Amino acid sequence: MHTAAPNFGAAFLWFNTLPKFYIFTLPSSTMKDKVKALAKEYLKEITQVRRHLHANPELSFKEYKTSKYIREFLDQHGIPYKAGYVETGIVAHIEGKNPSKKVIALRGDMDALPITEENEASYCSQNVGVMHACGHDVHTSSLMGVAKILNTLKGEFEGTVKLIFQPGEEVLPGGASLMIKEGALKNPDAELIIGQHVFPEMDAGKVGFRRGMYMASCDEIYVTIKGKGGHAAMPQNIIDPILIASHMIVTMQQVVSRHTSPTVPSVLSFGRIEGLGVTNVIPDIVKMEGTFRTMDEEWRKKAHEIMHRLATSVAEGMGGTVDFDIQKGYPFLVNEENTTVKSWKLADEFLGKENVQELDLRMTSEDFAFYSQELPSCFYRLGVRNANKGITSRLHTSTFDIDESALETGMGLMSWIALGLLKE
Repeated sequence: MHTAAPNFGAAFLWFNTLPKFYIFTLPSSTMKDKVKALAKEYLKEITQVRRHLHANPELSFKEYKTSKYIREFLDQHGIPYKAGYVETGIVAHIEGKNPSKKVIALRGDMDALPITEENEASYCSQNVGVMHACGHDVHTSSLMGVAKILNTLKGEFEGTVKLIFQPGEEVLPGGASLMIKEGALKNPDAELIIGQHVFPEMDAGKVGFRRGMYMASCDEIYVTIKGKGGHAAMPQNIIDPILIASHMIVTMQQVVSRHTSPTVPSVLSFGRIEGLGVTNVIPDIVKMEGTFRTMDEEWRKKAHEIMHRLATSVAEGMGGTVDFDIQKGYPFLVNEENTTVKSWKLADEFLGKENVQELDLRMTSEDFAFYSQELPSCFYRLGVRNANKGITSRLHTSTFDIDESALETGMGLMSWIALGLLKE
């Protein structure tokens, strides 16, 4: 039997770096104790959930078994949901008292990466060439823990929490954009959204926040340079696409170094060059792939135009041609200040200020950015590192793993933030 709803008191929040006060309501210490106790109680179960997910990873938009596993969990705990978003996506609802008073959303992504795991843990990937090397198993299992915590406490808060289990974060066009198009934020309409992501540079038990601009937009670049191949000993008879490619890469660096202000963070990198010649044969075609990232939409559009122009002029100036394709990817991710300040304060209350850090800008990207363009949002980082246990590998590596005590922090803090933002 649930206890009566706790009393809540107004609290002032002041950050020295902010020019004004933010006033909002914090859940009582009694509720905080309940959330902490439930997170600790459910840790063993959610650890097993995470291990199951880690051992059974699925690639983007192919998360069929993962989706089924989540649905079975929700059914087991009597949590209503709607499935079938982008085939594998799920939106569950935890309704408290007066469910229409306020609606907030929490997001966890489900997909894995095409990486062969090299760890030796009992829960290593059983799907060769597929691995949860970006921690989405942690995000999903934490959100399942949040579902269980909030479902237990639903008689003690007002409002509704939407739990978004999202496919396809790792590849364009990004599952977030498709979930939004298919109405995941609607019926009932969410007023704000919160997400978390593992951070192996930070110790387990700690979290990180940043107000305002946080992560870059991300575009994919695909280049095909066409020349005229032939014998490498007779370059006078050929149009060398490898030479054109080398000039093009060097010239392209002007996009960042000569065409934009140093106050606008930008990165242009090429990660793949394919010219299928041999020591004495120049190929007809060279293909390249790269990425462009920035934090300014006007400059982003202009940079695309400059890259096209430079690529064409270099190729044609050396006698070749080029197909230069830019696939526009995720937008920049911005943490709405008011929502982030409140979430940060709630983290201070839940974990202690010594365990909450300020994050630096990142040129990496995340499809949570699509949500941040739709609603006030906060995307924070969950520490998972433990050097004493040898858990230090970075994201997207074959030896990535976590200190599983972070699951208690992850599901506890996200539950606490949800309760605090509902009470505002």
